[in-house]
Amino acid sequence: MKDRNYQEKEIIETLMTLEEVAVFLRLSKDTVYRMVQAGKIPASKVGTQWRFRREEVDEWLGKNKNV
Repeated sequence: MKDRNYQEKEIIETLMTLEEVAVFLRLSKDTVYRMVQAGKIPASKVGTQWRFRREEVDEWLGKNKNV
């Protein structure tokens, strides 16, 4: 059971909300939302909310330094 809790915690720590991504990128929430809608940043919709994998955002940031 310890392994499962550790795995769940690891997954939760790698997922970011739109607000967390906005803070991380130092952008407004509206700007991040527009980028998601335009397909400019990797994201997944879970119900009505957007979620971002930290690794994908880091990789995207490295590839798109001049967005």
